[in-house]
Amino acid sequence: MDDRVAGALSLPDDWPARPDLSLALNRMGSFDWDLDTGLMHMDRTALDVFDLTPDEYDGRPASLAPRVPTDEAQRLDALVSHALKSGRTDYGAYFRVQRRDGTLRWTHTQGFVRRDGSGRPRRIIGIVRDATQELADSTARRELDEERRRRTSLVEGTTAALAHARTVKDVIAVLKNSQGLAHLGATSLVMGLLESGRIHLVADGPEGAYVPGTRYTRVDEQYPMSEVVRTLSPRFIESAEDFAASYPILWRNISHLGITSAAYMPLIAQARPIGALGLLYRDKDGFTADERNLLMALGTSIAQSLQRAMLYEQEHDLAEGLQQAMLPRRIPSVPGAQVAVRYRSARLGRDIGGDWYDLIPLPGGRVGAVIGDVQGHDTHAAAVMGQLRIVLRAYAAEGHSPATVMARASVFLHELDTDRFATCTYAEADLTTGVVQVVRAGHVDPVVRDVDGSCRRVVSEGGLPLGLSAEFGRLEYPVSTVELDPGQTMILFTDGLVELPGSDLDEGMQRLTALVANGPRDLQKLADQLCDAVDGSGGQDDVAVLLLRRRAAHAPQPGGRLQQHVAQNDPEALSSSRHMIRAAVRAWGAKDRADEIELAADELITNALMHTDGGAVVTIRVLAGTERRLRVDVEDRSSALPRRRDAGEDGVSGRGLMLVDRLADVWGVESRGSGKCVWCQFLIPTR
Repeated sequence: MDDRVAGALSLPDDWPARPDLSLALNRMGSFDWDLDTGLMHMDRTALDVFDLTPDEYDGRPASLAPRVPTDEAQRLDALVSHALKSGRTDYGAYFRVQRRDGTLRWTHTQGFVRRDGSGRPRRIIGIVRDATQELADSTARRELDEERRRRTSLVEGTTAALAHARTVKDVIAVLKNSQGLAHLGATSLVMGLLESGRIHLVADGPEGAYVPGTRYTRVDEQYPMSEVVRTLSPRFIESAEDFAASYPILWRNISHLGITSAAYMPLIAQARPIGALGLLYRDKDGFTADERNLLMALGTSIAQSLQRAMLYEQEHDLAEGLQQAMLPRRIPSVPGAQVAVRYRSARLGRDIGGDWYDLIPLPGGRVGAVIGDVQGHDTHAAAVMGQLRIVLRAYAAEGHSPATVMARASVFLHELDTDRFATCTYAEADLTTGVVQVVRAGHVDPVVRDVDGSCRRVVSEGGLPLGLSAEFGRLEYPVSTVELDPGQTMILFTDGLVELPGSDLDEGMQRLTALVANGPRDLQKLADQLCDAVDGSGGQDDVAVLLLRRRAAHAPQPGGRLQQHVAQNDPEALSSSRHMIRAAVRAWGAKDRADEIELAADELITNALMHTDGGAVVTIRVLAGTERRLRVDVEDRSSALPRRRDAGEDGVSGRGLMLVDRLADVWGVESRGSGKCVWCQFLIPTR
């Protein structure tokens, strides 16, 4: 039987009488361990591995104990014992050897077990060699691979962060705030964008590193960023001497920073340069091929993010410009009122909303306040908003009632053939009397701040949003009446003010009323604070706010006064006048006589429209005196005086003045030049 070991090592039976010279040439020592006698022969190369001389080794494994640390010896003994007992034919292990000078070196051994015919182990032959350099090289390779992975991960992480950057400032913030520069070993960063043939420096190095006169530089100047933009190739500056020789003008201004090398990359997007990026280093000489590749990859990622950010900003500026053009350029001064308006953009790129506000001066000391929001966040929403704002203003200026203004605006939006709807609140305020008529089209309720600072929500019945009410044939818009006392403020706003992340509408309204109640008295400061609160809470929608405060100095001493023209064949105007009278009566504290006053006024208006050739002018006012009286005047252009007569046989006509006589405390007729005025008065409670 051939008892040689088949494998990587095969030795003759009479070894070590004839040692293998190839092992010695490869600095591998050999050993032959006779398990029966316990003696282990080791050649000179093997003894060198253990830092022993031949006279220091007596042939017994115990002589190696001073060179093998205890824990390593125990591990080796266990390994050999397991190989012998398990029937294995070989084993191998790395272990440490302590040399004479106390240093530890890695060693590798591989043994082959020779057994007799019965399987009993009789001999172990093998090799031993110094593995310190091998493991060092392996560790170095692992560290190099790890460094490559780390830098690749850095580029990937930076790219991921840049994907969320919406503006150029965001891109710069990512580069400065991330740990990218520190990982790359860079001391500082400079970045310039190409604008009309010049490079605009948008980010520079640490404080004190800015070079005067370099905020804008020409592409043909002798600067590194100019060079990489011209050549579209990176420029790696290997040393301070290289920097000084290549760019003396720039070097004179930054030599005090201790810069030893720099890397400048062109920022190229869609085959066109958009700028340049520079990384400056201290205590670094030269760049490896891997470093260059990673920096160029980083430059490519930054260029793509910058291009996306610049396009985003351009689109946002275009959309915001369109929206601003649709909003009123100025808010007119309104006698008897103080007004503040604000518009806060959500700054979501081109995602501009259709929020708007408007203030419309109306005849008779009245003013119309509008707040609204067109569905969607794009330029189309802004365009629809502009058209809707114009028609609302036109309908209000024509003298239509608030409900009619809203209904006609809804029909207009429906006929505009767009898929958008809009929510809106229109409030028509008579600043002389303080009566405010409010109409809501699917919009949030306004709030009113009292003189003492308390704030309350004005809950009013509303109709469907504009466009939808016309589509579904539900154009009736209820009108709610609020009396605004001198010094009180009505606040109209879009839902972006109260719809905040993580909260519902009711919570938002409670937060708003608390904010208004605790806010500053100054109207402009209060408007600013409302928008700042949205920014602080992370609001993601556009916000429009209109604040209308009734001035105390404008409050009439004798009482209130409202006036409206009613044209013939205009049912809407007649309905509007009825509502005006009802609202004023209730606001002036005569709710108990509201039905009587409305019915009497309606009879006078109907008579004027039926028996004259023109329309009528209705005036309702509160008279000062020892007793508080409310007077209704109906003027027309006919000089024929009315007379009270009994009803006809049909019992339908002829009873108008009889009703007025029964309902009013007193009534009469006055000639007014080419026309006349029929009036009636009602005693109302003192406020």
